[in-house]
Formats: sequence, C-alpha cells, structure tokens
Amino acid sequence: MDEVPAGFLWGTATAAYQIEGAVAADGRGPSIWDAFTAEPGRVKNGDTGDVACDHYHRWPEDVALMADLGVGAYRFSVAWPRIQPDGRGPANAKGLDFYDRLVDALAERGIAPVVTLYHWDLPQALQDDGGWMNRDTAHRLAEYAAIVADRLGDRVTAWLTLNEPFVHMTEGYGIGTHAPGEALLLDALPAAHHMLLAHGLAVPVLRERSAAPVGLTNNYSPVWAASGAPEDRAAAAAFDVLQNRLFTDPVLLGRLPDMSAYGVAADGLPFVRDGDLAAIAAPIDRLGVNYYSPTRVRAPHGTPAAPEGGGSVLSEAGAHIEGAGLPFEDVPIDGHPLTGFGWPVVPDGLHELLTGLRDAYGDALPPILVTENGCSAPDDDPGRRDQDRIDYLDGHLRALHRAMDDGVDVRGYFVWSLLDNFEWAEGYDQRFGLVHVDFATGTRTPKASYHWFRERLARYR
Repeated sequence: MDEVPAGFLWGTATAAYQIEGAVAADGRGPSIWDAFTAEPGRVKNGDTGDVACDHYHRWPEDVALMADLGVGAYRFSVAWPRIQPDGRGPANAKGLDFYDRLVDALAERGIAPVVTLYHWDLPQALQDDGGWMNRDTAHRLAEYAAIVADRLGDRVTAWLTLNEPFVHMTEGYGIGTHAPGEALLLDALPAAHHMLLAHGLAVPVLRERSAAPVGLTNNYSPVWAASGAPEDRAAAAAFDVLQNRLFTDPVLLGRLPDMSAYGVAADGLPFVRDGDLAAIAAPIDRLGVNYYSPTRVRAPHGTPAAPEGGGSVLSEAGAHIEGAGLPFEDVPIDGHPLTGFGWPVVPDGLHELLTGLRDAYGDALPPILVTENGCSAPDDDPGRRDQDRIDYLDGHLRALHRAMDDGVDVRGYFVWSLLDNFEWAEGYDQRFGLVHVDFATGTRTPKASYHWFRERLARYR
C-alpha cells in the first residue's frame, strides 16, 4: 500500500459561487458572477448560480456526505459578498454566522477546514470601481481577510488567499469568457499584479490572527513544445512564463519572471511600485497546486485553429487567443483520452509538474497541497458506472505517489469536486462531482467514483 506522511490531508474541494446559491439571502451582496450570468449569451443555456446546489441551505447534508466518504479535510471558499456586501466596510454578521456553523460542523466530524478567501466572486461594487485593475482592491482583500480570520482563525487548518489568479486574469480580464467579462488581452497584466499584491498584504494579516499555515493556489500546467525546433521551444518557454512563473516567481523568489517574449522590459510595468515585490514575497507555508492537464504549444503559424473539443481560451487546459499576437499557439495533445471539456487525461503530467516545481524552486518551494484534481463529464447520470472518473483519479493518485517517492514534499490531495456544480461559463453541462446533483430538485446521489474513493481512503487508515 502507498504510504503518506502523518497528517496528510485527503479531501474534496468546492467554491462558494459554484455550490451555495442563495444569492440574495441574509444580506449577501451581488458579485461579478451575478452580473455576468445575467447578461444574455455569457453562460451556456443561460445558467446562473442563483440556486446552484443550494449548499447554503443543504450544507448539513453535504457535511454528512464528506463524513461518509471518509475525507479528513474540506477545501471551500468564503463568498466575499456574504461577508462584505459592497466589498468594504463592516462585516455582515449573518454571512459570518453561516461559515461559523459550517466550520464547527466540520470539526465535529473530524474534517479539517481549508479555507480559500477568494475564488473569483468579487463584490460587484468593487468591480464598479475597476475590480482587479484597481490597486485599491488589493487593500480591500486584506481588510476582508482580517474579518474572516478574526471569526474563523481559531479553527481553520490552512488558509489559501487566492484561487488560480492566472485563470481569473486571463478569462476574466484578458479575453472576457469569465466574469467580469473584460477583453483587455495583455493589458490585463495589472490585474495579475494587484491579485498578487492582495495575497502579499493578506499573509501578515492572517498570521496575526491564526496559527494555521498560509499559502495560495495556482493552476499549473506542464508545457510541452510541439517540436524540438528553437521557435517551438521558445513558444513553450513563453507560455510557461505566463501561466506558471508569473504567479509563482514573485511569491517564492521576490522577482518577476522574464517577460521579454511579450515585449515587456524589466522596468516596463509601471503599476509595480517600490515595495510591492517585497510584500508579495511574504513567506508562505504551503503552495496550492491545481492540475488538470499539460499544454502543448508551438510558435504561431498564421491564424490558429480552435482547440480540439472546443476547449477554453487561455484557460486551465490550454492557451489560444486568435489573432492576439501572442508568441505561442495551442496544439492538441493526441493519444490520450479526453474529459468532457476536451482536456487530455495525462496522469504522468502531475508527476512532471510536481517534480518540476521542486527542481525550479528548490529550497524556496514550501510543502505542496494538491488543491484540485478531477475529471469532468457532460450530464452524467447518477446510475452510470463512472469508470472514466475512477480511472482518472486512480492514475493521478499513482502519479502523486511517484512524485512523493521522488522526494516532493506533498501534504495533501483534494479531489475536484465533492458535488456537481455550476461550472462557470459552461453552466451545468460539465459535471466534476463525486456526488451527482439533480439541479431541479437538489437531490444528491453518490456516484461510483465516490464509493471507489471511499474504499481507497480506507486503505490509508
């Protein structure tokens, strides 16, 4: 049997807007996703997160499902608009009370709360002032972090300041396929810096109020050159900088990566002020790693073709901006099964990623939490055998153990996701859950993968 160190966190993960619903309950303010989903044509089938899984009302049932599954940890996000409806000012007591009850219930079941402060649901009032393009938003997140930590800090097992700033910058501000729907292309780089600054400002705030480890979560992808040609290798290096290094080098090394492939000189980012990089590099205790698939790129060849399977643009699974003048373009990865999103299933990519982070950052790399890893399928029935998801998880767990055997310090693994949920611009078409949700009734039905993962977890006890 594969072994893990004492205290290893086996868990599942969710995000507030994707599961909670109750968007107007108990003083919650509107978020950018409420505004985005209200715009016709933004989300498949016109779906919204207004109800989602109704976790806000059905959370005791979901905690019971986790307890039955046998996980020892639960990664969830706090909805900023529930805590500060306008993104600033005093706390909304009823919003804090909800998470207080949830954390207590988890503790009673022996499930460690791993809290993400920001998973893309910015209060709309802050977006009206520029959102992450506005430097002040970084200071507002630090204020919000203090409120949450003052209430929950005595019981939280680990803090994650941000979820996937790369995806949020590119899809939300770069190309507009996610909320808030801005299409600024590389002019979205200030949003990246301000999110990282928010992280840096929040770290000491959390440390003052809680003894729990602090970190952030990035979406990472091993980058493969389409050939050994110098121009393709340069394209792969350029994409690696954008997805992997832009959101890691400042945190772990205190410096920006080389952005020259994008025409950015070392002193060419006027929104980076004196002292910013020192704040961003505040020491962290954990690095959250989300992994779904590698990315294969080449040097641009005229007008690139759309990604196989209709994949998203500059997203978790790959990169593609038609006509954007970027120094790379996406190339399909053949020879592997595809998820419902059209993402190639490459378990060895997790091993490559984890060992690559160790090799790239050495002693600067803190212990890792694999904070998301999972498989989507479109509209899967609760009665289907769910073998694709089982095979996906089995392969990735084997890759995880190989990386740990090779010396990578991994302290936890979280399946995305506990529940089928609102999958952002895809609405309810793509299902990642170990538990099937009937979105018309809210009925939860554990899938075959839920039972498989429960049996797998029992081996570690």
